[in-house]
Amino acid sequence: MITTPRHQSRELALQALYFWEVGRSAPDEALDHVVAEHMPDASDPVRAFAQTLVRGTVLTHEELDQIIGRHIDNWRIERLAVIDKLILRMATWELRYETETPPAVVVNEALELARTFSADESIKFVNGVLDGIRKSLSE
Repeated sequence: MITTPRHQSRELALQALYFWEVGRSAPDEALDHVVAEHMPDASDPVRAFAQTLVRGTVLTHEELDQIIGRHIDNWRIERLAVIDKLILRMATWELRYETETPPAVVVNEALELARTFSADESIKFVNGVLDGIRKSLSE
């Protein structure tokens, strides 16, 4: 699969968010570590968009969790798998605040991240939750 610069940014951002969430690293330090470890030759635009995603998601994670919580039935956000929660947060942030990217692209990118980093059953779950969020944000 050929990955676009934006997809590379999303992969880096997701991994950095994992370091932030699980390892309690500072967001910028987490991203620097992930870039150095996994994509040291990342271009400046790839790094910049990854940084935008990480900072935006971290700064608004409580709001994002409330939005996500309204779209998950019979679950609490705390019970979600960490990687699924992070994919949902990042995609929800992008749907809410990065309005230049078409919502269908954001959802598709989140599904690709779920395919790469999560379990098979997560793909359908992430798709359903993000579809509901996408619809509610466009109302």
